[in-house]
Amino acid sequence: MKIITRATAIKNLKKYIGQDLRELAKKHGITTFETGKQNKGWKGLVLERLAGLETNVSKAPNGLTYELKSVAFRYVKDELVPKETMAITMINPAELKAHSFFESHCWAKLKTIVFCAVKWNGKNSEAAELLKVASLDFAEDDELIKEIKADYDFIRNKLIAKGFGALTGADGKWIQARTKGPGHGSISRAFYARTALVKKIFEIAS
Repeated sequence: MKIITRATAIKNLKKYIGQDLRELAKKHGITTFETGKQNKGWKGLVLERLAGLETNVSKAPNGLTYELKSVAFRYVKDELVPKETMAITMINPAELKAHSFFESHCWAKLKTIVFCAVKWNGKNSEAAELLKVASLDFAEDDELIKEIKADYDFIRNKLIAKGFGALTGADGKWIQARTKGPGHGSISRAFYARTALVKKIFEIAS
């Protein structure tokens, strides 16, 4: 099996910037809305093919997995901005208490994600252009990483002091810990990248 490194996946994806994922989906035999029912994961499947990966085979040589994330962007007053926040990883209270930021699942996920900005043209739209490919390739002492760590530390300390139920989406400048799951009564929580963080990553990326 051919191993596609994260760097190679990014290089492969960048070749398709400006192209329409809907048309590429048809080319690769991936259904989107053609059956009358939306295939919610179609963008992810297309991105995996474009990166050179077989579905669910995203192993890096060192055994770490990396993940391709499709992030919807739209124009607001001539400025391209993220349409919504982006889920990073589910929160396990025991693990959050036990692990510092650089030992955490949150950091492990963030540093391995390949962010793919896709133009949002409305629900079930006929086009979805790949706008940009980026990743969080910064050193641990980078100012942005320090600020993300500060968010994590605040959320972790709040959990230790006040309990899991005290975590709210209002906490954190770049990342937040908010409920995830169906309905307003959901008690599970996940780390999310705020739209400001997603925008920042794409602005910094070359």
